Amino acid sequence: MGTGRVLTVEDDAAIRRGIVDALTFAGYEVIEAADGTSGCRAAVSREYDLLLLDMVLPGKSGLDILREVRNARPTLPVIILSARGEERDRVAGLKGGADDYVVKPFSVDELLARVEAVLRRSPGRPTDVSELPIRGGCVDFARCEVRFEDGGREELSDRERALLRYFACHAGRAIDRDELLANVWQIDARGVTTRTIDMHVARLRAKLRDTDGEPRVLLTVRGKGYMLARVS
Repeated sequence: MGTGRVLTVEDDAAIRRGIVDALTFAGYEVIEAADGTSGCRAAVSREYDLLLLDMVLPGKSGLDILREVRNARPTLPVIILSARGEERDRVAGLKGGADDYVVKPFSVDELLARVEAVLRRSPGRPTDVSELPIRGGCVDFARCEVRFEDGGREELSDRERALLRYFACHAGRAIDRDELLANVWQIDARGVTTRTIDMHVARLRAKLRDTDGEPRVLLTVRGKGYMLARVS
């Protein structure tokens, strides 16, 4: 039997009823929304363990909701449900941060197997963070600032906060620019040449006082991207 709370955002009443009944019978608690507007509101404000998200919705689209969820909850498990089976749509959903993609029509057994698999992986996922300890101070994500023990403070822009929080949620892992553009900037990075990531990292290093010789907080990983060092 499954455990946990699932939010399903699906505008087709018959499909939504089938999903809710199947998940409830399997032991999950289910929250449901029938359109993109109410679904997005629930996705960023309600407490739940997994989001089942239709791609085509009235109001906000599934990709619109996914962008907002990834900005607010970068580690939340998401499975996209859609009748669109084309590769470009699957790629867009996965690059946008979805964990899995199920094409309609799907069987109850397949859906439950995907839900169980994603939730089984989720305990090992990086968790969201509210504060990040650094050398000589800490980052307070709620207040958008870096505070130092000597009384110094640095304000973070919304983008700097989102970028640093993404690094913090994946500390110890090298992250390439395409992943950062997809999940922090919410843009398709294919074919894009930009120095935006590098400039933001440079500004963050300055605000974190990580510019004295070799960086020790935000590290450059040659050939891969950037990595936030784990706090020892």
